[in-house]
Formats: sequence, C-alpha cells, structure tokens
Amino acid sequence: MTATKTLKQRYAPHPVELERDPGSPDSWILHFGPQHPATHTTIHLVLQLDGERILNVTPHIGYLHSGFEKLSEHHTYDQYVTVTDRMNYVSPMANNIAWHGAVEKLLGIEITPRCRYVRTVIAEMARIQDHLLCIGEAALDVGAMTAFVFTFNDRELIMDLFERLCGARYTTSWTRIGGAMADIPDGWVDGVRQVTRRLPGTLADCRTLLTRNRIFVERTKNVAVLGRDEAIGWGWTGPVARASGVERDLRKDEPYLAYGDLDFQVPIARGGDAYSRYLVRMEEMEQSLRIIRQAVENIPAGEINARSDHKTLLPDKNEVYGSIEGLIHHFEDVMDNRGFATPLAEVYAAQETANGELGFYLVADGTHRPWRAKTRGPSFAHLASVGRLLRGHTISEIVVALPGLNIIAAELDR
Repeated sequence: MTATKTLKQRYAPHPVELERDPGSPDSWILHFGPQHPATHTTIHLVLQLDGERILNVTPHIGYLHSGFEKLSEHHTYDQYVTVTDRMNYVSPMANNIAWHGAVEKLLGIEITPRCRYVRTVIAEMARIQDHLLCIGEAALDVGAMTAFVFTFNDRELIMDLFERLCGARYTTSWTRIGGAMADIPDGWVDGVRQVTRRLPGTLADCRTLLTRNRIFVERTKNVAVLGRDEAIGWGWTGPVARASGVERDLRKDEPYLAYGDLDFQVPIARGGDAYSRYLVRMEEMEQSLRIIRQAVENIPAGEINARSDHKTLLPDKNEVYGSIEGLIHHFEDVMDNRGFATPLAEVYAAQETANGELGFYLVADGTHRPWRAKTRGPSFAHLASVGRLLRGHTISEIVVALPGLNIIAAELDR
C-alpha cells in the first residue's frame, strides 16, 4: 500500500452518518456532531431514533481535551491560573477567582477587604457575561435573531471592562495568590456603573421579545424536563438545578468573598424545563446587578494584595524595581521557578459560577506545585443527564435543550 493511498484513507470523510441499529430493526443511529453548527460546542451525540423520535442518546466527549488537570502538576499555584481561563472560556474571570480562592484556603491566606469586594464585582460581571451568551444563543436557535444581537452588545461592554482591567478579553489570568495582578484602573468603577444602568433596558427588551413570545414559549416549555429529586441525583448545580426547584446557592449557603455583606435573592423555579432555565437566568442577572451596585459603591480603600513576609505572595512591583530583596524574591518565584513550600494538606473549595458549582480539590505535597488538582466542573454532571432529558423528544428539540444546559466542552475534557 502506498503512502498516498494511506493518507487518502486516513482523511476520507465519515462514510455513513445514518445507519440502522442492528439491535433494533425499526430504529436508526444518527451521529449528531461533533462539528454540527447547532451543538454549540465540540461534543458528539449518538442518537438512537424511531423516525424523528429519540429513543436514546449517548454523549461522547474528548474533542477538546487539554489535559488541564495533569498540567497542574507542572505549574506553580500562580502559573496555573492561565490554564483556568481555558476551562469555561465564556466567563474566564470566574475561573480565575475560584482557583485562587482554593489556593488561598490551602495556604491559609486571608485576602484584603478591598480584594474581596473587587473580586465579588468581577465574579458577578462574569455571571452576567455568561448568562447573556447562553440566553442569546438559546434565542437564536429558535429564530430570535434580535435578542441575540441585544445580549451580545452588552456582553461586549463587560469584556471591554475586563480588557481595561487586565489587558485581555478571554485569557484574563487576572488573580494572584492573595490578590490580583493589578488593582482596578482609574475610571473603571464608572464603567461598571454605566453597564449597570444600561443592562436593565436590555433585559427588559429580551423579556418583551421572548418571555411571552408564543413561538419561544411553545419551543421551550415542557422540553427537557427534570424534577427536583432527579436533578439532585444527577449532581446538578447552579441555575439548571434551581430551575428544577433545588434551593441551593453557595453564595448564600456557604458565603465567601463579600456575599455575606450583601443583600440579594436566589431565584428558584419549579418547572424544570428549558423555559424555566431561561427564566432563572434572566432573574439571576437582575440579582447580579443588585449585588454589583451594592459592592461597587462600598469598595474599601487600601491595597488589593495581601502582604506577608512569607514567600507565597509575589512582591509588589515597586519592591521588584526598587529593592534587591524584592528583585530576588521575584526572580526565585517567577524566573527561577523555585517557588515556596506548602503544607502537606488537601482541601476542597468551590464557588457559585454561572453554570453551577466550580470546585477544586487540591493535594499539596510541600512543594510549590500541586501534587494533584481535581476540577469539579458543572458541565460534566449536566452533560451526563442528556440521555435522560432528550429521551422521547424529537431531533429539533435537541437545539432547545442544549443551550439551556449551557454545556462548555472545555470543562468536560480534562
């Protein structure tokens, strides 16, 4: 066999997309994805069909495998923040904050009051950023192009603020152990206020376009229904769980950052369908605005970075450029990659991100790198239930159910 022929065989297109199921002569097997334009992400659903009706769904992952759990063993606790950006790339700032929250719990570091409030504002902006994309694409999939444009316009404003904060829009890598790469710049708070003034109008427009829209309601109501007990059994968290009546939100149940100081409500729905998930996300954005308004007007003065004589914290830039001790400290931690000693311990810490509970289980072996860093991403549990959600529905309802779950493939493939 010639090399040319081998290459042709290797890169030949998939020979059959639709084939009969040998175990059930009346059903068909359809490969949905992994590059189908309506799947939103690189996942592969193998559908068993009886005509248009779905009998069973087998999800396949691995198309975005990045090995980010293994990478943790080769990065320092600060360096690894660059990997968290690539997990849920729709709201990367939330990943940064959750990662360093876990590291600070491991090391016993208390962040400054200013850092707690600033991180809270940014975490809620990331939640809005994520929900806007989710709702915009859910609307687009049922033909509502206008709502998609409205949500993405406001999402760009939030990304502009993140770019002013750290110089990047997606790969933000903003947090550091005990603080952040830099404090908020001059005028940034005014930009946040402008977003909080503009966004309610956009949400009102979306409600006008979608909430009582007959087409949108009929396409989403009673689709992909999951009850409260089943949602708990499948390990659902976040807005999809709360849309099924699960009354749990880490911001209220296990307060962290500045959430214990702020007044807000947790939206709960009982329908457990795609429409309820839309309603919960819409109301969560209203509550996020409420949190941001309170927090941004009460950001304490002082430094954003904690200070310690211990080598776990990076030195201030003024120390690096102005003293030999600061320069040596920076060189050892960053350039020479010597790092610092950690306790022999293990810890789990989680935060309430846009899609649910994002947690990190860290095992420290005394070196400046994790021995193990297990990620508990919400999308993995949500995708596992796709077969249960879609069974009995039609093919056209797949693109209604998936946006409501807002599955991010990069969280799946670790």
